[in-house]
Amino acid sequence: MKIALVQMNSTGDPQANLDKVADHTAAAAVEGAQLVVFPEATQIAFGHDLARAAADDKGGWIQSITEIARKNETVIAVGVFRPGDNGTVTNSLVVRGIDDGREVSADYDKVHLYDAFGHRESDSVTAGESVRTFRLGDLTFGLAICYDVRFPALFTAQARAGADAIILATSWGAGPGKVEQWKLLGPARALDSTAYVLACDQADPAVTEAPAKEGNPTGIGHSYVAAPNGELLAEAGRGEEIIFADIDPDRITDIRASLPVLNNSRLEKDIRVESI
Repeated sequence: MKIALVQMNSTGDPQANLDKVADHTAAAAVEGAQLVVFPEATQIAFGHDLARAAADDKGGWIQSITEIARKNETVIAVGVFRPGDNGTVTNSLVVRGIDDGREVSADYDKVHLYDAFGHRESDSVTAGESVRTFRLGDLTFGLAICYDVRFPALFTAQARAGADAIILATSWGAGPGKVEQWKLLGPARALDSTAYVLACDQADPAVTEAPAKEGNPTGIGHSYVAAPNGELLAEAGRGEEIIFADIDPDRITDIRASLPVLNNSRLEKDIRVESI
């Protein structure tokens, strides 16, 4: 299955961002992509009033994504914000589209909130509570967002639920060592789960000169596709671009047969924890 990762910068204008999604989806579909992945916060960039945007939208932006996917006869995974609890939002990854005439629809709310380095995402975001997967063709895909990548158990849980590939949508924050961490963590999660990791980040505003609010995670680029053995199959630079890769179910089977970490793990079975 051919997939596309769209590395782009979103702005504070949801309609302008939707227009970019439409253009990039059409370009990816022409190249034969059955799945087109966009970054976290594609609907509206961090640093803007996310709660107001989610409340004002009333689901219209996601409905437009559905129409774009139908028009191009493909499936789109894209980062959005929806109303949460008590004036907060959910940081969500929604999947909409068509697979051989069948409607595909899945929603994932980010489970792990970024309460780190002095930032408290939990003050403005309602955490998700569930692992989500969806079926496309002969493959099962899992869903994850940004900070989730630091938690291996989420990825192994998705693999145990049948995921052959896991979509990781991000708007990764810049800073010392952050590029190195980003390029390390995804392949590590691919090895943990023996699944493909489709890691789609926002482009780097320092390169694209896109508007960015200081102190907000607005992307560093370097989107990539990691194979189940951690090998990078495709990698973007820092600017806006689309990268493509093929997801091969036979390769998943072969790697899991030779490296059966999911079956070999005892921590989820019978290891006793002792405190001294």
